Amino acid sequence: MSYKSKHVGTGVIEADMTQNRALAILGLSLAFFGYAFYFAFAAVQGDYGLFRRAEIDAGKAQLAFRHAALQAEVAELENHTLRLSDAYLDLDLLDQQSRDILGYIRADELVIH
Repeated sequence: MSYKSKHVGTGVIEADMTQNRALAILGLSLAFFGYAFYFAFAAVQGDYGLFRRAEIDAGKAQLAFRHAALQAEVAELENHTLRLSDAYLDLDLLDQQSRDILGYIRADELVIH
């Protein structure tokens, strides 16, 4: 074998290896950027992403507001219950409730519909 034949054959093999290496690097780079894009998209748009987190926080604020309103309503109902109980009877509230619910009126009052 001559010196020239070794280098000619080796040059072709080296060119194929260089081309294969370039394709491998290109393929790995595309795979890396594809996975990076996928995970970035999932971090923003996914079920546990930033947009979903913002929706959950907004829902939490709405539920906190609703909870406060319901607590105020419960406190008002507890107050009315206490005022109508046997231990504490508010005559003004009893008079108001009897007028509203039962339709009672005094003899000296005039009702206009």
